[in-house]
Amino acid sequence: MTRKEQKEERKKQILITALSLFVERGYYDTKITDIAAAVPMSVGLMFHYFESKEELLIELVRMGAEGTKSISQPTNLAPDLFLKGFLNQLFSYAKAQPWVFNMFVLMGQIRRVGMPEEARKIALSINSIDFTAGLIKKGQKEGIFHQGDANTMSKCFWAAVQGIMEEMAMDKNMNPPEPDWLVSILK
Repeated sequence: MTRKEQKEERKKQILITALSLFVERGYYDTKITDIAAAVPMSVGLMFHYFESKEELLIELVRMGAEGTKSISQPTNLAPDLFLKGFLNQLFSYAKAQPWVFNMFVLMGQIRRVGMPEEARKIALSINSIDFTAGLIKKGQKEGIFHQGDANTMSKCFWAAVQGIMEEMAMDKNMNPPEPDWLVSILK
């Protein structure tokens, strides 16, 4: 492994460790010394990777924002099939990479008032609700989804996904639900 690869691997280790601690303890109750001890590395060395705890948080939120782009990609699939496929991929990937559950929890927390503003703005820039509402409207026109306010239906759908991801972050033995179950709330 080259020196550059080692540095990237160490940076990833710091990010995943911080993510876990931010979710378990909360952002404000997690100290940079806690992260360094859990990696493990010295606090001084940690500052070679990230200048501050807030910079570390912002990097995590950027990762989370990047990961959500797949839900807003145009698709030719029927809306219900697209959502089922998306959820299947999400749950499979999260089971293989458990930090994804924590990322969902963190992204939900960061959107709240009182969190560092730059990180909050990044989290709020994710617009899965509007994209999914568009899919729901399409599905309503095609007779796939029941009638109702598509924006509210989208919010309820995503609240269910968020809740499942939070439960799975806490209970590592929990199996994800069938994507059909979640999509059925729209039918």
